[in-house]
Amino acid sequence: MERRSKRIKDLAAGYGYKGIIAGTRKTTPGFRLVEKYGMLVGGIDPHRHDLSSMIMLKDNHIWSSGSITAAIENARSVGGFTLLLDVEVSSEAEADEAIAAGADIIMLDNMEGDELVSAARRLKDKWAGKRKFLFESSGNITEANLHERAINGPRLTS
Repeated sequence: MERRSKRIKDLAAGYGYKGIIAGTRKTTPGFRLVEKYGMLVGGIDPHRHDLSSMIMLKDNHIWSSGSITAAIENARSVGGFTLLLDVEVSSEAEADEAIAAGADIIMLDNMEGDELVSAARRLKDKWAGKRKFLFESSGNITEANLHERAINGPRLTS
């Protein structure tokens, strides 16, 4: 895990990426601590350590709440102010709604290339000085496609 983490970090740096590289949230059962430690030693962020480290809203949570805004309101009412709220979105409009509703991290799931960069830039410009949030590029990232995803629009790549 340590060597692979370092290789990914070095590849991203070679592409000029200046953001945070985070490891996968998915770990081998029984090996979470070892794998997360390997990520740290390799120089990447271990993302979250367990399910209690952050509130993550995915499509099923949003669907069951009726909207992104309602899902964020529900999560904040039970999670309090101390937990970061990461919301998975699949479009610029969904990202805009999540930012407006107060999400801390906007996970631009499976967005790539020009779509990813232009959406991130437009939303950063729109919300500059109004809200603090972080963009995360996530979903199906491999060494082979890292050059398309480790771009300096999002600050976090996982």
